[in-house]
Amino acid sequence: MRGWWREFAGLVLPVACGGCGRRRTALCTDCGQALYGVGPRRVRPCPEPPGLPVVHAAAPYEDAVRAVLLAHKERGALGLAGALGTALAGAIRGSVAASGAQPVQLSQPLLLVPVPSARRAVRARGHDAGRRIALAASGELRRAGVPARVLAVLRQRRAVVDQSGLGARERLANLAGALEVAAGGRRLLEGGRVVLVDDLMTTGASLVEASRALRATDEQLFRGFGQLSAAVVAAPSPAFEINRN
Repeated sequence: MRGWWREFAGLVLPVACGGCGRRRTALCTDCGQALYGVGPRRVRPCPEPPGLPVVHAAAPYEDAVRAVLLAHKERGALGLAGALGTALAGAIRGSVAASGAQPVQLSQPLLLVPVPSARRAVRARGHDAGRRIALAASGELRRAGVPARVLAVLRQRRAVVDQSGLGARERLANLAGALEVAAGGRRLLEGGRVVLVDDLMTTGASLVEASRALRATDEQLFRGFGQLSAAVVAAPSPAFEINRN
């Protein structure tokens, strides 16, 4: 019911930019430039945790980009999913290109595997923000002629505590062993090139655990693609700065 109300409200209530609040537009030109203008780059948190896949991000997590992500995730501004999906699609392209493969040359589709949110968080928000953005990114890639689909095969096998307020090591410990591939998921993963996707990378702990869970299904499954890659909408500015040096 809550999800239906948010969808309806997005159609009938006055629209304001999710980044700066400017009226009559869901995302103004300036905030769109912040989201898309940097272009996808490889990002590394500091410290970089062992087991982190190669990650590309579309934009630094600051100012307008931070506001847009929070508006979508926490305040139910569902109309922003398309813009965020477009940004994520750019990061996915960067991830695939860095691996040496060209998306248009892939004989199999890109399989976008979202990092799952805690079930209680999804219930509290009334929607699954990460999966919604992944679906929008998949649609953007297909419109550009790149075969892609979303496989939500990861699930939580145990409860974890709220990550906010935890340091990098505490987050790794909190998430260690928390994810698994759902029954039947391994067979689905054989159908293409896997890219882990999420809305935001901070310490990298979620991507480390998601990567571990995927590899635990069958290490041989990923050897043909080299190192497992990942793409996110945003990462902290220092993660970009490190890669300029």
